[in-house]
Amino acid sequence: MADAEENEEIALTDDQKFDIAKWFLLNSPPGEIQYVAKDLQSVLNDDNVYRRAASEAFPLYNKSHVVCLQFPNRSGEVLVSSYSELSEDEYLDPRTAQVGKVDHVRQICTQIRPARDEELPSPYIEEYRSALDVEISKYVGEAYPKGVCSVYCTSGKDVEDYGSDFELVAVITATRHSPQNFCNGSWGSIWNIEFKDELQTVEVRGKVQVSAHYFEEGNVQLDAKHECRDSTIFQSPEDSAESLMNIIRHHETEYLTSLQASYSNLPDSTFKELRRKLPVTRTLFPWHNTVQFSLTRDLTKELGIEK
Repeated sequence: MADAEENEEIALTDDQKFDIAKWFLLNSPPGEIQYVAKDLQSVLNDDNVYRRAASEAFPLYNKSHVVCLQFPNRSGEVLVSSYSELSEDEYLDPRTAQVGKVDHVRQICTQIRPARDEELPSPYIEEYRSALDVEISKYVGEAYPKGVCSVYCTSGKDVEDYGSDFELVAVITATRHSPQNFCNGSWGSIWNIEFKDELQTVEVRGKVQVSAHYFEEGNVQLDAKHECRDSTIFQSPEDSAESLMNIIRHHETEYLTSLQASYSNLPDSTFKELRRKLPVTRTLFPWHNTVQFSLTRDLTKELGIEK
């Protein structure tokens, strides 16, 4: 009787199912939320719970992963991010001065419209924004095979001339989706750039996030984050853009180099640290000098097949 009670399935409430489904959707690896959603629908077998979870999880996922969507007429693309968000389903592309209406669950842009004047920065701010956008576009085209970028004004967009502070945000995102080869990955960087008129300086704060998922005969995920700071002097739009682009290129290249170095040393450092220091034989294994050990040599000796 007791065993029967223990084996009896515990029924989950709709709220519990919703919380679990939302968690799985939000924690989907880059480019894989649609696959996770399809499996969840099958497991839940409850359309109401699924739709509720999807309606909350997809917008958050799309913004956190800065999903890039094509306009319906192929006239451009829009990045779904908190910096481009005008409403819960409208996102601004400042490069083309258009606003895209987004279906978050289907991950498509369904409609576009011209941006209103109040949704765009002043001509003075636009000079700085567009100059930086041009420089970053060149860099992304050279550095990322499938990279996209955009520059937004997040503070002081109504400033008309010198004498006031304003802030721009540069967003760079690049994805590599290859599920047929069991791997997906993404690179995303966000650069907050504060123009301080009184001090005649430009403060730069960068956040880089690298994610990867490899799932052939296993499940290995990488989630690396990096933050940095820098500064330069307040100059003309073109000179400021060039100086800022050099800063961004320097920090991203430096971080990528450090990532490559750390993972090239992975077998000789990190993997060894994961092993048991003192095996069950109670004899410390000399990881510092493994050349003296040879499995082939020991086997041939044991089996008496030495040449």
